[in-house]
Amino acid sequence: MVRKCLIGLLVVQSLYGPIRVRHASDDVMELSPSNFNKQVLQSDSMWLVEFYAPWCGHCQRLTPDWKKAATALKGIVKLGAVDADQHKSLAGQYGISGFPTIKIFGANKNKPEDYQGGRTSQAIVEGTMTALRSLVKDRLSGWTGGSGHSKQSGTGSKKDVVELTDDNFDKLVLNGHEVWMVEFFAPWCGHCKKLEPEWTAAAIAVKEQTKGKVKLGAVDATVHQGLARRYGIRGFPTIKIFSKGEEPKDYDGGRTRPDIVAQAIELFSANVPPPEVLEIINQDVFKRTCDDYQLCIVAILPHILDTGASGRNGYLEVMRKMADKYKKKTWGWLWAEAGSQAELESSLGIGGFGYPAMAAINVRKMKFSLLKGSFSETGIHEFLRDLSVGRGSTAPVRGGILPTIHTVEAWDGKDGQLPIEEDIDVSDVELDDLEKDEL
Repeated sequence: MVRKCLIGLLVVQSLYGPIRVRHASDDVMELSPSNFNKQVLQSDSMWLVEFYAPWCGHCQRLTPDWKKAATALKGIVKLGAVDADQHKSLAGQYGISGFPTIKIFGANKNKPEDYQGGRTSQAIVEGTMTALRSLVKDRLSGWTGGSGHSKQSGTGSKKDVVELTDDNFDKLVLNGHEVWMVEFFAPWCGHCKKLEPEWTAAAIAVKEQTKGKVKLGAVDATVHQGLARRYGIRGFPTIKIFSKGEEPKDYDGGRTRPDIVAQAIELFSANVPPPEVLEIINQDVFKRTCDDYQLCIVAILPHILDTGASGRNGYLEVMRKMADKYKKKTWGWLWAEAGSQAELESSLGIGGFGYPAMAAINVRKMKFSLLKGSFSETGIHEFLRDLSVGRGSTAPVRGGILPTIHTVEAWDGKDGQLPIEEDIDVSDVELDDLEKDEL
């Protein structure tokens, strides 16, 4: 929904001021289809562009940090913003499906990368400087991506492309824990020669951006013909994707560095193990989990006497499935037994009834959102999906500080037991005395 107000004349409102008016003190440039091509795509500068919707709560909270980061990076990297509600065609051009989405327009302006860092001004500045250093490294190595093509003055750092042979292929690729993108090539192949500098440059970026969890390799199919036959290689270059425990798949994407890097990052995200669902047994577990992630999802489960082990495990299994479904978000996942962390429940407005309950907490902003639907895969999915796109109501954590977390014993996985009542011997009590007491 586009919101408008009348101040002398009709002006479109945005999070960064009316589009027709840009204050000198505002270092975020409002972008639209009329100026996007000239300002961003034809510019030699690196750009970070936020696609937002005015009604989006997360976008509204990001605004002051985005402005602060723009001021800090002034003259180094440019920050812009696109009202995707008003400029749907521009947002659609870049596949925007949730808000806010931040894109990095770096070496190859035609293929921007997703910004995956934190949303505070400091995190934005740090993430931007990392991307800028990567861009400078590319330029030093002779690679430029402004037009989507490579320009290689040398061979780059070939050590990041692993040479695979009949002797090491099974050990490294099939029995390793990494995901591999493997190029089968022939030295005389013209297309292979064109791919080589792109493959080499991509290997450097992939190593950095996936922390070595995705690797790029190359097999000389004219030398290691057994490997080529094993995987049915009939043309060059052929690129195969190998994930542990799965059949190899053909890579049919683009052959430029950004295409290859984008595929590697997607593979990395898909193969990240789901986060562990941890019991809140002390302050360290709670603080470490909530401090390290943008959001921590906290469930308060019924007392073990109310559910037994099977009931509790059922709730935990639902949480694990949701943690796996949303693992790309890298959120923290926690749970506690009802009553064991009374201050935490109170700070979230849960306590005393309505178990199981769930809240998503942003400790940086000291705000939370409560699950209003059912504690089920469907209910939690709808809750988290709304959070992902900036919908859903939030409230401040009571007191504005992290609650006190008590140290408790970890659940042993067993059914609960009622406390054993002490036997009282009444054999020597005179009934006549009891009757007198009653009178």
